[in-house]
Amino acid sequence: MTDSAAGTAAATASDASASDEFEREPVPESHRKSLFTVSAVWFGFPMILTNAVPGGLVVAMLGFWQGVCAILVANAIMFVYVSLLSWRAGRTGKSFSLQAIETFGTAGYAIASGFLSTVVVGWFAFNTGATGATLSEAFGWNEMLVAAIAGVVFIAVTYLGIRALSVLGTIAAPLFIVAVIVAVVIASQTADFSAVLSYGGEKVNDAMTFGVAVTAIMATFADSGTMTADFTRWARNGKEAVLATVTAFPIASLVAQLSGGVLVAAGAIAMPAVNGGNFAPILTGTGNPLLNVFLLLFVVINLGSVCTHCLYNGALGWSHLTRSKMRLLTLILGVIGVIVAVLGAWQFFANWLALLGVLVPPLGAVLIADQIILARRNAGRPEKRFRVSALVAWAIGAGFALTSHFFAPALSDAVVGLVVGCLAYLALEQFTPKKEITR
Repeated sequence: MTDSAAGTAAATASDASASDEFEREPVPESHRKSLFTVSAVWFGFPMILTNAVPGGLVVAMLGFWQGVCAILVANAIMFVYVSLLSWRAGRTGKSFSLQAIETFGTAGYAIASGFLSTVVVGWFAFNTGATGATLSEAFGWNEMLVAAIAGVVFIAVTYLGIRALSVLGTIAAPLFIVAVIVAVVIASQTADFSAVLSYGGEKVNDAMTFGVAVTAIMATFADSGTMTADFTRWARNGKEAVLATVTAFPIASLVAQLSGGVLVAAGAIAMPAVNGGNFAPILTGTGNPLLNVFLLLFVVINLGSVCTHCLYNGALGWSHLTRSKMRLLTLILGVIGVIVAVLGAWQFFANWLALLGVLVPPLGAVLIADQIILARRNAGRPEKRFRVSALVAWAIGAGFALTSHFFAPALSDAVVGLVVGCLAYLALEQFTPKKEITR
């Protein structure tokens, strides 16, 4: 089915209600959202406390200027990567799962969609646990209880759908900026911000390479970035989908990561090689009740933003896989995520980054190669249960990324996987029989 045919068919769906999340069909044009609404969904997603952490970490490991360069390079790559996938989503109204069906097959897509939909639930669990840990450290509250309560709140917001994510993003992003300003003001009483530009980094024996730093930054949002269609399918067209993406990469992402980096370079964060750019401790211990209330709101809303977005990705993906409803899967996966969170999943941050950096970008590269680079060539291609070339190309990209990780640490695993995955698919498609790509 062509892009225009898909859009026309979806637009004629007379039974679509305003609350429908369109789990198994493209979003019809009549239900598309404004540029502001879609932008708010993405803008409030990367501008979070846990995105300031890797920004501070790479600056601590590499020094200020080299760390900033790694952040800029990673965000430039993410901008191109996510924008291409978003452009396609805005044109067709298709979710990530529907995109994956085109590329990996009507059965093969379950491998890609199931994998990413599960990984993002892991991020939901991680950030829910981080909420409990952060508030426990700040106020001495029971970490598990706080994580459980916060998780229930996050599930409730996600249950409301894409509009609730837009509203939350509208609040979370400005709140983050205010929090950074407050942290800088407090830190300036003891930290030396005049030394930021000359910061040389921590003297750590196993300090990361530039390539590893780029991977660490990319991997933070590689999963939801690949699943961007779940958000940008609501855009009115491809152009607005790309503009909405720009608010996230590079704008919101840079604000979060550079904030963490600057505070580390100023010496405002203790043990930055471990804590990265986590500036929440700066806001605690002042004895100011108003600041305590602000910190509580900031942590819950800010981390709630990433939790709800990730849970939405996961619920939408699994609802398609199970032929169910997004809201039902929100409840099921949310409960599972909260249980995992209170068991301490938030402590495995580095492991998630390593996994995502290797496995996710090649998957997105295959989607881009198939649906954008070869779009005209593949027009009218019949459906297949498994598109072996796509699955093999993903595996090749991931394999090369793993090889890079172990034997070429100077390179970026994420970039290697992305480039090799794309080239592998283009090469494999040259051997595809002509009858598979014509009407």
